[in-house]
Amino acid sequence: MAVKLLNPVGDFPACGLIRRLAAAGYDLMLLLAVLMVVTFGYLSIYIGLYGEAVAHQQAEAGGFVGDHVLSLIVLLVTIAFYLTFWTIKGQTLGMQAWRIRLQQASGQSITRKQALIRLLVSQASWLCGGLGFFWQLWDKHSRSWHDIASGTQLIVLPKGTFKN
Repeated sequence: MAVKLLNPVGDFPACGLIRRLAAAGYDLMLLLAVLMVVTFGYLSIYIGLYGEAVAHQQAEAGGFVGDHVLSLIVLLVTIAFYLTFWTIKGQTLGMQAWRIRLQQASGQSITRKQALIRLLVSQASWLCGGLGFFWQLWDKHSRSWHDIASGTQLIVLPKGTFKN
């Protein structure tokens, strides 16, 4: 997918920490809903292949906890969720609700490579107790670890941007 100039074009302020975390929370709820549907689909296929009795026995024994196939599906859906939203419009639904856009410094959409780096480093940011997010409080450009690592920025769009 080619990088494109995102609209609206302009010099917009950097996104603050509270707005960033609020959008992340919104997106987490949406992603959890998607993962529930995907898990339901996986279990439905499992029941279709092996029967309800086998699936029930497996569930009772805790066999679906740590299921490698399901874990891989969850990982791939999560990656696809963020990469798709970030590279096409620069926004997830949570980011749209909070008028935040992810972009390169030039105002262009980000590449898949940048999105993947951003996703991986953001996980490291969470694993460090959120330090990667709080880093923006000390960075003179309000960048988190994943902004710095991926060469991206989060900006706040003006009100009335989403009238289409």
